[in-house]
Amino acid sequence: MFRLPRCFPAIVVLSLLCFGQSPNERSTSTDAQSPSQPAVGPRSDLLREANVFYRRGDFGHAILKYKEVLQEVPKSPDGWAGLVRSLIRAKNVAAAAQTAEQALATMDHPKIHSAHAEVLFRQGDPIEAEKEWVAVVNSGYPDARAYLGIARVRQANSMYAGAAKMIRKAHDLNPDDPDIKELWLTTLPPAQRIEQLRSLLAEETDVDESQRTEISNFLDHAAEWRKDHECALVSKVTTAEIPLLPASKDVKHRRGYRVSVTLNGRQQPLLLDTGASGILVGRSFAREAGITKFIPTMIKGIGGMGWTSASIGFADSVKIGEFEFHNCPIRITDDYSLTDEGGLMGTDVFQKFLVDIDFPDQKLKLSELPGRPGEPRRALSLSSGDSSLPSQDEQENENVTRDRYIAPEMQSFTPVYRFGHLLLVATSIGDVPPKLFVLDTGAASNFISRSAAEEVTKVRRRSNISVTGLGGSVNDVYTAKKTVLRFGHLSQENQEMIGFDTAQQSDNAGIEISGFLGFTTLRMLDITIDYRDGLVNFSYDAKKWKDVRRHHR
Repeated sequence: MFRLPRCFPAIVVLSLLCFGQSPNERSTSTDAQSPSQPAVGPRSDLLREANVFYRRGDFGHAILKYKEVLQEVPKSPDGWAGLVRSLIRAKNVAAAAQTAEQALATMDHPKIHSAHAEVLFRQGDPIEAEKEWVAVVNSGYPDARAYLGIARVRQANSMYAGAAKMIRKAHDLNPDDPDIKELWLTTLPPAQRIEQLRSLLAEETDVDESQRTEISNFLDHAAEWRKDHECALVSKVTTAEIPLLPASKDVKHRRGYRVSVTLNGRQQPLLLDTGASGILVGRSFAREAGITKFIPTMIKGIGGMGWTSASIGFADSVKIGEFEFHNCPIRITDDYSLTDEGGLMGTDVFQKFLVDIDFPDQKLKLSELPGRPGEPRRALSLSSGDSSLPSQDEQENENVTRDRYIAPEMQSFTPVYRFGHLLLVATSIGDVPPKLFVLDTGAASNFISRSAAEEVTKVRRRSNISVTGLGGSVNDVYTAKKTVLRFGHLSQENQEMIGFDTAQQSDNAGIEISGFLGFTTLRMLDITIDYRDGLVNFSYDAKKWKDVRRHHR
């Protein structure tokens, strides 16, 4: 089943070509039975009907059909695996986990272990998930889904060459699996990718009509996009130091920092947001800057309003500090929440650079990434974010053929998982296994999911606290009595940490998001980000932070 990936940030923009970031799973009945199992299966029509419902996105009926399969043959690996994956896609992760355990207690089969690993991945444990997928592969059983799972983990780990190898192996074993096809597309040159995407639109999938129209509209402009909108650096400088502007005068209530950006000669401070993607501005400013509507799209935030209409326009010139870029995509929205902020700029626009956000010194420093051994120097450009078609470097399959490189000077950096523009940091909150938190300078506070908080402390509902963002407000808000966050080489105690149900964000990302490392913590740090290799360094200078606080009293 092909579907639109839902890439979540503090702002999420509909990503038409950032495939492979969600745990869609579909079982097939074409794999051989395990040698240890008798060659007995359910009626082929039952399994076929279940798979068709899954493919159409009708997971409720798919669940019923897979249960019928298991009523007829209780030891059907296809039935168990299909049921587990349908429950995941129906956003009932708890039931999927319980079903996977029941399946493993019923029979020992590689397909069931592979489906169980998909539950572990969705629950936010990619390490254990990969172990189980590797065990399936090492058993010699030809399960395409296990190779797909390994590819997803390696891609999130910035091990792109290893991921591509696993994707190709999965595609060789089962080229008709739509989830495998979805990720396999990322290994193709853009022209072939677009051709394949057009063919997928002709298939019977669970893409609704509004999404189908949007993809078609987008693809109509694909060739022009690649040709004319590279957002290339035209300045001769390759490094810059850019002032960070406080988003409020009161240091005690500061909720972020802005960067001054000039679009077509019109200056606008934009909130610097590691949880967002691309450049997003309000329609009134876009009109003033002469940015015209080009491609309809959708955006979504942490609130409950769902996807809202937006568009992608193009700026002839984008100036940030001493840098100037030409022909750059800009997201445009009418959302009311941008009235005060003026707009947002996701730090992923600088993913071709080494990004140093020095909050205590109020500076954004951009420089060239360390060169990989034997790799030619590449031209710098501003990334359009994960909703764009590939840039020139991506057209050359830069990331598809290379694994993470850790330069000698970056040995102390913390590896992070990358899902599109999102950077997920392994964070400990007690004696339980580490959870995945979003690195999010655009979030005013640290946030934690209710389920994660309940593992380590007491929580209580708070009706007097509001959490809002692009997309509306969060309905149910809680506070955790006391939590100690440990990430990178640092730790911080949090009293009355705000929490809410992050299921929607986790479903969009395809993996459990247990919280957000927000501005209240990150403002004390000098954060260096290498998007290319999925590395982040957190540096805390207690004396410098003390001086900052004294200066602003």
